[in-house]
Amino acid sequence: MAENLIFSLNSTVPLFCVMALGYLLRRKNFFSEAFLANANKLVFHITLPVLLFLDMAQTDVRAVFDGSYVLFCAGVTALSIAVIWLLAKRLIRDKSVVGEFVQASYRSSAAILGTAFIQLIYGTAGMSGLMILGSVPLYNIFAVLILVLESPGERQKGSLGAKLKDSLIRIASNPIILGILAGFVFGFFRIPLPKMVSSALDYVGKITTPLALLVIGAGFRGKAALGRLRLTAVATVIKLLILPAVFLPLAVLCGFTDQKLVALLVMLGSITTPASFVMAKQMGHEGTLTASVCVATTMFSAVTLTFWLFLCSSLGWI
Repeated sequence: MAENLIFSLNSTVPLFCVMALGYLLRRKNFFSEAFLANANKLVFHITLPVLLFLDMAQTDVRAVFDGSYVLFCAGVTALSIAVIWLLAKRLIRDKSVVGEFVQASYRSSAAILGTAFIQLIYGTAGMSGLMILGSVPLYNIFAVLILVLESPGERQKGSLGAKLKDSLIRIASNPIILGILAGFVFGFFRIPLPKMVSSALDYVGKITTPLALLVIGAGFRGKAALGRLRLTAVATVIKLLILPAVFLPLAVLCGFTDQKLVALLVMLGSITTPASFVMAKQMGHEGTLTASVCVATTMFSAVTLTFWLFLCSSLGWI
């Protein structure tokens, strides 16, 4: 049991230490808001797509690609969103926050944190690419649908169809998705990369994890975001405890363990992505609840992710 606990702590503590460093550096004015915005762009548009491309390109995709796993990720994502949405519409009295509550309860930082976790534990991020293919497009599509249909006012411009069309265009041009798909093609057809090209891409990709974790930590806002505490607590429990408790055992029954299970753990039980706050604000919502859940999940995920890793390791699942 002690070995499993040490394994879990070794997998989570380094990540949150780097995030804490990012928070402290911002408090000491090492990072400006402009720098953080540009660093976030760099990770999203360049370094993370390069990292995922290289991991997929250097993998024998024909041997490791698991269509049932991608479909499982997509099915779990869709089912969890549908159930949370249905219950929120029935049980939340203040209908103006239903959209925010639903998005904050399901939308993980799957790409950045998932890649960091798997890379730290296994030395490669290949399985995160399969998880991202199954979940992230649905994250975005459902976020647009829910935030439009649950908008608290008439501040939305354009029809639902136009917004969904715009969302699909953005998903199709998403650099992370494009990087994964390009890497999939290279890996599937075993297209070789020249040594100088793969080395250069490797240098770029290695920037991703430390820079992304610093940016996540630097973006932590405590006092400004802790509003709507009761709904924040409920969404946080759903995000960090209920979803993993329901779907991780189901994943194991379906035969998904090791890297695949760790990727699912991050998909289900990691922090609510800060991008959800930006989207909520842009689509006419107040944003306070979303910001609160982002803060709370960031604070408590250090404990819950360690717990889930410890439990899965103790049960022999990873």
